[in-house]
Amino acid sequence: MPSVGLKLYSIYFKFMLKQRLQNRMQNPHSDDAVSSSFGVTSRPREESIAAANPSFSDGVATKDIHIDPLTSLAVRIFLPDSCLRKSDYSDSGSDPNQVLLRRNSYGSANGVITTTRVDTLRNQSHRRNSYGCSSDDGNLKSDNGVYGGYNPGSNNCRKLPVMLQFHGGGFVSGSNDSVANDLFCRRIAKACDVIVLAVGYRLAPENRYPAAFEDGLKVLHWLAKQANLAECSKSLGSKRVGGSDLRKSDVHKHIADAFGASMVEPWLSAHGDPSRCVLLGVSCGGNVANYVARKAVEAGKLLDPVKVVAQVLMYPFFIGSVPTHSEIRLANSYLYDKSMCILAWKLFLPEEQFNLDHPAANPLVPDTGPPLKQMPPTLTIVAEHDWMRDRAIAYSQELRKVNVDAPVYEYKDAVHEFATLGILLGSPQAQACAEDIAIWVKKYISLRGHEFSY
Repeated sequence: MPSVGLKLYSIYFKFMLKQRLQNRMQNPHSDDAVSSSFGVTSRPREESIAAANPSFSDGVATKDIHIDPLTSLAVRIFLPDSCLRKSDYSDSGSDPNQVLLRRNSYGSANGVITTTRVDTLRNQSHRRNSYGCSSDDGNLKSDNGVYGGYNPGSNNCRKLPVMLQFHGGGFVSGSNDSVANDLFCRRIAKACDVIVLAVGYRLAPENRYPAAFEDGLKVLHWLAKQANLAECSKSLGSKRVGGSDLRKSDVHKHIADAFGASMVEPWLSAHGDPSRCVLLGVSCGGNVANYVARKAVEAGKLLDPVKVVAQVLMYPFFIGSVPTHSEIRLANSYLYDKSMCILAWKLFLPEEQFNLDHPAANPLVPDTGPPLKQMPPTLTIVAEHDWMRDRAIAYSQELRKVNVDAPVYEYKDAVHEFATLGILLGSPQAQACAEDIAIWVKKYISLRGHEFSY
């Protein structure tokens, strides 16, 4: 059973959340929400915010990007320092003459080599690693430790898969730059060895359905545009003359800029591999991720070079008009009970569209979307003491019926958001969940094909 401390916190959490939801239901356009003609919405922050830090001080560099001039849509990029590895060797940190070999895909250490010729090892190590990147890059960080990224025209950069992460909060709260979401994304970026794009989608009731869903899809299209702009900059920005790379004339530079090459995000152009894209949604973010996955299937090659290879749904915010066993038995469960979640759906869905069997709420209601058999591999995370668990399991079962790889990982004695809520991030279950996600995801993002990652 959950601890006494968690039970007491749950009482306080539900009281405060219910107050906020009821206030927004009664005053959806009160003074605490400000909307401009461009759709930018702001309200007093309910969570502590983590500042972006581009210096790899804790193993992950972050930066914020506002990607839509007409709305508040933004992303926070989480870049793990593994992108700086130039070879299978990395400095041990204590002795400059010692080089620690990277762990192999099965987790066993190859040992420690003691040598006085570290530079020679580095210069001789030009083979490609498991992510397909070259290993002869030069110094990658500026003198002050802030990482700027590569020149988009460079061929010598380590490419990492890209993961789009959608935070939770019942569509009415939460943010991509909160302390809790920042810590979770850092953990996932390091565990999975991926670039995480945490999406700051618009919130209800100021921006109701389908605003959050459209924002998620817009980020996917933005990622595709970034990849194409980077390729444009690469092809127009340099050429081979007499065996050496020479910059083209200013005319060619202007041509590249005309195509938008100057708008290329350097971290993504240097290290992002959009052909290995993973979607990860937390709670209501799982609904957004599942929608984006369906739209990616419909778009097909129109999204090239972006390809969604897998998705992770963490205790998705699914519901329906016919209650499941867990919805009856755990209706008053910890942190998020059913009555509050229905209130959140009333704030999110337009009044004339409110229906617990709305396609945004119930993924098993037939709609005009693509067949389930076309969906990407889907890992579903559920908690034992979460009233939403049965519907998430039912959706996973439907995917398996049409031969989609769709396992369910259930965590005993766990509650909704057990791996992402601020006070629970340090728990062994939260850490184990991140490791389990990494093991499963790496089957689909490894260039070596399906392999074990532990």
